[in-house]
Amino acid sequence: MGCQNRDSSIVYGVKLPVSLAREGSAGAPPGVTKQMPRDYPEWVNPWKAAEGKRRFAGSVSLARLKRLAPMLEDPEGVASFEAAFSRDALGLTVISLKVTAELPLRCQASLERYFESVNRESELVVAGTDETESDFPSHYEVTMAEDGRIALARIVEDELVLVVPQVPRKPGVGPIRYTTDPENVVEVTTEKQNMPFAALGKLMRDKQDDETRD
Repeated sequence: MGCQNRDSSIVYGVKLPVSLAREGSAGAPPGVTKQMPRDYPEWVNPWKAAEGKRRFAGSVSLARLKRLAPMLEDPEGVASFEAAFSRDALGLTVISLKVTAELPLRCQASLERYFESVNRESELVVAGTDETESDFPSHYEVTMAEDGRIALARIVEDELVLVVPQVPRKPGVGPIRYTTDPENVVEVTTEKQNMPFAALGKLMRDKQDDETRD
C-alpha cells in the first residue's frame, strides 16, 4: 500500500513522496516544517501498532499543546515527530520517538525573543492500567495508555515540556550584570545562569554589612 518511491516519507503507516512531505515549509522557523493537514490518527492502539511495526510521522501545532503553550513566548510554529512502534526482546511495547521543534521563548538575560532548538530522541515503553513505572527497565521513559490507546500529540507534548529550560537563555548571550549601586556591580557569568538571584542576595548582604560597620 502506498508509493514505492525510495525518496519518500512515512506518514500514517504509508509512504508519501518527499515533494508532498515537504510542501508548505516556507516561512517556518529554521529546521521546522510548516504544519500540513494531519495525516496521522489522533489515537493509536499501541499494542496493535507494535504488532504491525507501525510508524507514524507528521507535525503538531504548538498552539494545540495546552500544557506547553503557556510556557512559550507565543505558541507559533509546529513540532515535527516520528513514532515507530515495536516490541523489544522482553516483549514490551516500545515507541522510538523523534521530536524536532523550534520553541519561541523569552531570554531572561537579554529579554530577547529567541528560538530554543529541540532535536530529541526517546525510547518510551507503554504501560497499561495496572502497571507502574517500577515495572519496567529504567532505561525507558514510561507512557501510560488511556483506555487502551495513546494520543500521539500527547507523547510529543510530554517530550517538549521536559526540555523547556527553567530559565530560558538565548545562546551566545554574555554575562549578566546586576546592581543597585553603579559603583558596586556584580557580574554573573554564563556558568551561573541557573542562579541569577544568588548574586543579588550577595549584593544585598554586602550592603547590609557596610551599613552595620558604619
